[in-house]
Amino acid sequence: MTETTPFQEILAQQGIMTMEAMNWTKKNAKSIQIGIPKEDSKDENRVALSPQAAQLLISNGHDVCVEKSAGERAGFNDADYLLAGASVTENQNQVWQCPLIIKMNAPTLDEISQMKIGNAIISCASQHQLSSEAIDQLNLKKILAIGLEYVEDNGGEFPFVKIMAEIAGQLVLPIASELLRNKEGNGILLGNVTGVPPFNLVILGSGHVAEQVARAAWHSGIQMQVFDKDIYKLQRLKSTLGFPLITQVIDSENLPKALQEATVIVGALRSDSGITPCVVTEEMVANLKEGTLIIDVCIDQGGCFETSEMTNLKNPTINKYGITHYCVPNIPSLVSKTSSLAISNLITSFVLKTGKTGGIEEMLWQGKSFMKGVYCYKGHVTHTLIGKLFKKPVKDIQLLLMN
Repeated sequence: MTETTPFQEILAQQGIMTMEAMNWTKKNAKSIQIGIPKEDSKDENRVALSPQAAQLLISNGHDVCVEKSAGERAGFNDADYLLAGASVTENQNQVWQCPLIIKMNAPTLDEISQMKIGNAIISCASQHQLSSEAIDQLNLKKILAIGLEYVEDNGGEFPFVKIMAEIAGQLVLPIASELLRNKEGNGILLGNVTGVPPFNLVILGSGHVAEQVARAAWHSGIQMQVFDKDIYKLQRLKSTLGFPLITQVIDSENLPKALQEATVIVGALRSDSGITPCVVTEEMVANLKEGTLIIDVCIDQGGCFETSEMTNLKNPTINKYGITHYCVPNIPSLVSKTSSLAISNLITSFVLKTGKTGGIEEMLWQGKSFMKGVYCYKGHVTHTLIGKLFKKPVKDIQLLLMN
């Protein structure tokens, strides 16, 4: 048993710190210094690692260095991280010098310039966040870059996309209710009120977002129809939900009519190619009834409405043809604490395995599913989607790992 410091004894007496650190005994275990920078974007409220997750990593032999105020917008203050055993610093460069950086947004050119050659970063790698120049700089420094959106689990699912979709899906109807309720002279309550005809909801897509929206709509008594290009996905959704649901293929002639009768239209079509198919044309939007609300959840992949334009949490809506468009790419940031805890759970599991296998590269060999999230390695683009989006040559990461 390790000796405790007087400060730790005081904390223990107050019931603040009661857990002892686990012994770091595995012979090939490798301690990793992890940096948690403050997000540069004012529109990003999440933090990639919670104090609870930091404490777990530290108790397993790792070091965590957090930039001052990094967790404040997610409800975590610097004291929370200090009590977890992390170091907190105002020196941004010190954080970015850590061998492993974990953050939400893709790194900017300025952030990449602070990283050491050969280090690693785990972050989002959305099309609207990355740039061709950033990829070039990552490769110039031979940074190992992992995109959370592209990481797969052993079942072939995308855990980060799935958990964020689950959160976004649960937020869609509350967002719609607030926007429709606050319309001056035209306040609308989404739900089933005695004697009042229910409002119509159209969902484009049948994935995780659609599932959460459909569940909430069903319990609220909202009439809905779900459209998708893939009939098998529609069948899966009906089977998963377990209640009657009107489903149709997008190519059906019924789509324009359903859109014109809808009060709320949710775009939740995601594509494996990284670019959402645009299924609702500008002409179709122009023919919608005035006051209709569009929520384009897949705007980070381009959106499925031709009239969609990316907005932000401060100014979340735009109006075209009398139709309100809500096109915020990071909807889960509205519930930043919940989202941060969910993300931390995913990342912590990976980092713990990384330490026990000897390092990130070793973990890539053993965790082939996580290997699929790597988009830059040893100076090369290694993800076909990133290569296609930014017109970069792609090399097989397994071949690079052998060198």
